[in-house]
Amino acid sequence: MERLMRHLPYSNFATKFSTSVVYAIMASAAVNLFYEPGKIYSSGVTGIAQIIRTLGIELFGQSIPVSAALLILNIPLFLLGWYKISPKFTFFTGITVILTSLFMQIMPTQVLSTDPTINAIFGGAIMGAANGYVLKNNLSSGGLDFITIAIRKRTGKTIGSLSIFFNSIIMAAAGLLFGWQYALYSALAIFVSGKVTDAVFTKQKKMQVTIITSHPEEVVHGIHARLRRGITIINDAEGAFRYDHQKVLLTVVTRYELPFLKQVMKETDPKAFVSIADNVQILGRFYEEDL
Repeated sequence: MERLMRHLPYSNFATKFSTSVVYAIMASAAVNLFYEPGKIYSSGVTGIAQIIRTLGIELFGQSIPVSAALLILNIPLFLLGWYKISPKFTFFTGITVILTSLFMQIMPTQVLSTDPTINAIFGGAIMGAANGYVLKNNLSSGGLDFITIAIRKRTGKTIGSLSIFFNSIIMAAAGLLFGWQYALYSALAIFVSGKVTDAVFTKQKKMQVTIITSHPEEVVHGIHARLRRGITIINDAEGAFRYDHQKVLLTVVTRYELPFLKQVMKETDPKAFVSIADNVQILGRFYEEDL
């Protein structure tokens, strides 16, 4: 118990708990208001739980609640997250999963549209926004997130692209078992969810920044004071218009950190020329905040 308590940050417990509540409400709304009425299978462990429920009805005539299957399937993955990612991250993810299972159980299933395309798009958008929001706050919805986060740390792949890859396997299983029309609409929902996740979870998007400045010391000090990023300095650069001597600074930041970088440049050298290349790929070590 003492080891567990050392991992719990009392200062931001309320923030993380509120994040878990928001995710649980959004994910439950996506499933109960769009996925279930449209017979669309969700991504990750939630989709597996839906498949288990459908198999239970067709094979045994018994419906296993999606909320219960979701909770049970996450138990072995909690162990993976505890030892491979972070005990603190896993603890709060457990709270998120429990709340999600609870809200899925108590929130009524309501038919807002009978059009499967509408259900797939809106359900996927809500689920993707929920996933991106919870990841942005250093939490997770559990399930396959443990696996995708571990792979992202090693390969640099985005969470959304990894989710699309793993969930395509789930969709293939759903198509083989229940009909390809359900798999196709579910694939649309997963694609939308993955893209929205990447749009919201900006910490994983890397940007190369080239700074041409006459005040390199001030800029370097400002960046180091605000951001934990390395900087490469290229000396003896010369402008082709006035032939004045400049220095070129190269660094890589995430899209999440970009507003902080802009503020640093405004304070240290507002006349500097700054070029930003979006979505660059990194080979080698790149610091990412621990979960």
